Amino acid sequence: MSVLRTVARRSKRTLIAAALAVTVAAGTGGWAAGSAQTAVTGPPPGAAAWRADHSLGVRLPDPATAQPAAVARFFASLTDPQQQALAVRHPLTVGNLDGAPIALRYMANSRALKAERARQLARAADPAGTLQDHQQARKAADRCAALLKPGRPILAFDPRGRGQVAEVYGDLATAEHTAVIVPGSDIDLASFDRAKDPYGTPTGMARSLRTEMTADAPGTRTAVIAWVGYTTPVGIGPDAATGRLAEAGAPRLARFLSGLAATGVPAPALLCHSYGSVVCGLAVPRLGGQGRIADLIVFGSPGMRRDGVAELHTSARVWAARDASDWIGDVPNVELLGLGHGEDPTAPAFGARHVSAKRAEGHTGYLAPGTDSLQNFAAIVLGRYGRVS
Repeated sequence: MSVLRTVARRSKRTLIAAALAVTVAAGTGGWAAGSAQTAVTGPPPGAAAWRADHSLGVRLPDPATAQPAAVARFFASLTDPQQQALAVRHPLTVGNLDGAPIALRYMANSRALKAERARQLARAADPAGTLQDHQQARKAADRCAALLKPGRPILAFDPRGRGQVAEVYGDLATAEHTAVIVPGSDIDLASFDRAKDPYGTPTGMARSLRTEMTADAPGTRTAVIAWVGYTTPVGIGPDAATGRLAEAGAPRLARFLSGLAATGVPAPALLCHSYGSVVCGLAVPRLGGQGRIADLIVFGSPGMRRDGVAELHTSARVWAARDASDWIGDVPNVELLGLGHGEDPTAPAFGARHVSAKRAEGHTGYLAPGTDSLQNFAAIVLGRYGRVS
């Protein structure tokens, strides 16, 4: 009988894995709908020149290994002119160096964006390039120009791969309540703030959330960060169904959050959408005491690669939402043979606090104006937990 039970269990697991593969593939007509991505890891270009810079007579913190708290202490030991000089010489490094002063990162990223725009304009005019090369370069230059518009404080910018960026809405230096939004698939420098499906983009979500918080608590200082600091899956394919890209992105998110803590930013609420919740599920247990979060909100989640709240090893309140029309609810919540992301965070067994999303529509409508999910998320970030339905 024990042999029969073992065979039955194996058969059940095989059927679940097959169902998962069929469900995910059917969603877009097959695995070909998603292309495999190369994860961007490590510090951006310029790290070698930074390490070789001895102009201050001291060793600069290694951007690949130095902890954000150590980076913060290093910059605190410098004069303002010394800090500015480093940002001018090494904009990509300073602009992405977690633990560096916030205003200095804004300035460094402005310089990095201007340099990247100039590089792309040169590519667009290069006679050796193809028509496609020229078109792609012009689009990239336009993206940089858009991010350089007044009133867009850029906290991180990395031109490698499909491009990564983080933008702040509000005054991060004086905010009493903060939030970080981690998006899911198909988000990069080109789609960071696209006009189509705006509330499925990190900028659209961030704007909407901060507007709601301002309306709800007009006298409260708030800031929301739209963070695209990892390589997201493209389409629905193996990358979206496995944890490979999330495993590469989790240390980057953990380091970013630690950098916020090191610069005195209040512990944020972490809002994780879709595949972004997989990244958060792997990142949060890495934080320890280095980067506190006040709340963890997952919505439209396929799973977090954790069996329950206890496996997140966090003192933060954990919340979960999914609307009835979200297709993610049709994806089997299993993790087997590398496929799937495990338990549904909205399931009672997971242990998260339920957040109503009755008025949200689809997979990307959770932060659309007028939805109960948006109102609830804003109440959580503001610490008004009694208003959460």
